[in-house]
Amino acid sequence: MAEDGKSEFAREFKRFIDGMNTWAVSEATPLMRRLEAHLSGNPTTMPIVIAEFEAYEHPNVQVALEALFASGSGRTADLVGIAVQNKRWGATTFSDLLAASGPWGRLQEGPVDYVDFELEGDRVLACVQYGMFIVTDSATRYAVYVGGPPQQQGGPQVKLRVEVIAPDREIGVRIVRELKTAMTEHNVYRGKVISISPGQWGVQSLIKFHSLPQVKRDDIVLPPGSLDRVERHAVGFARHKEELVRAGRSLHRGVLLYGPPGTGKTLTVMYLATQMPGRTVILTSGLAMGRMASIGPIARDLAPTTVVVEDVDLIAQERGLPGMQTNPLLFELLNQMDGLADDVDVLFILTTNRPDILEPALAARPGRVDLVVELPIPDADGRRRILELYARGLELDGVDLDSFVEPTEGASPAYIKELLRRAALIATIERGGARVRESHIRQAMDELAAGGELAKRIVGFGTSAYLPPAPSVGPMRPAGFPAGQVIIAKEKRS
Repeated sequence: MAEDGKSEFAREFKRFIDGMNTWAVSEATPLMRRLEAHLSGNPTTMPIVIAEFEAYEHPNVQVALEALFASGSGRTADLVGIAVQNKRWGATTFSDLLAASGPWGRLQEGPVDYVDFELEGDRVLACVQYGMFIVTDSATRYAVYVGGPPQQQGGPQVKLRVEVIAPDREIGVRIVRELKTAMTEHNVYRGKVISISPGQWGVQSLIKFHSLPQVKRDDIVLPPGSLDRVERHAVGFARHKEELVRAGRSLHRGVLLYGPPGTGKTLTVMYLATQMPGRTVILTSGLAMGRMASIGPIARDLAPTTVVVEDVDLIAQERGLPGMQTNPLLFELLNQMDGLADDVDVLFILTTNRPDILEPALAARPGRVDLVVELPIPDADGRRRILELYARGLELDGVDLDSFVEPTEGASPAYIKELLRRAALIATIERGGARVRESHIRQAMDELAAGGELAKRIVGFGTSAYLPPAPSVGPMRPAGFPAGQVIIAKEKRS
């Protein structure tokens, strides 16, 4: 073949390939044709109403969609999957999928993608991560696309998208409104004990469920009147909230529990949770404090709510202390405590081992910290009660618990609990049963003291030294909590 013939053939072949590609791209896929028939029009020109949600709302979106499309709702919904390359790693929008060409290709049917969320107990909820509901609601027809959030590493956090396409925009607005209402009604977190933690690669905020032990009032040994005051401020408000709102009283409030490690702060929090059943409890500590901005909206949505911030001194150290820079998490905490309507029943419980370094702004306004209660190292009577408490269930062989009141002076409840636990272990190993003698308790004391002063302090012995020296004039109180601004439940130290 002559050279000019070869060139002509090549040009014609290229035109043929280009034409085939153009036809392939413009040819509607079966899923696109189905959507066109369902919506009675061209989907690429129809309005799309979009709602975005945080990653932790994914289970609530799922249960809301299930409620909206449940049998008996008057709606029929067919869930189909969508085929897109790398869809779990990119922010694919419905408009991208509807485009005849572009980086995401054409709308084609594929598998429905699910992601599992662990709820309370052993319950696992499979949530649609990528899929489309083709919905018929009487004479109204529309489609609901669920996309993401993608599993990306680094960069800005991309949210879960729910997009409604319909011939009339008002249909999409109505469906999104119904979805949000159903999410509030069926919220999987309401009334549970939860915590917020960074998700994979720190990109997404996830919520974890927890189970708190049932703590009885007799399990808590505090100075006389301390627990009464905490109960009245925490539980009393919750039980009489209707009367207080009618009287124009604000329901959001704060309690600070301070004292050495092991004196019962966490135990008191768990007891309060058992006294307010049906109340959502949000636990915040460690890395979760970095998600403080998310806590306020969640607490408002799930009210009545108790927000527990353990070791608050980690983010609320007093500004102006040597070497102390401004902590943005402190301002976020203050904003969350302030940004609540008066009729929203949210209780903040803060705990700390270092009240002397707390920021004064925590007590600057009512509704932040209204009640401060010290949980000190127990006195002789308290130690006697604690010994009796943690000896329950043990078979004591000639043990006089009163004889251990003086040797445990300076010990925390946590130390006494560990002391009797270790004595039971020693007795079990020695005698084949937890029949405890005084010698077992004394051996346990020797073992706990074997590591020196540091070991004793770790297990809660002699931790009263955590407090700064008492001022020369006036009673000791946490920094930033001047008398008259808060109620100081200050007990006499032993």
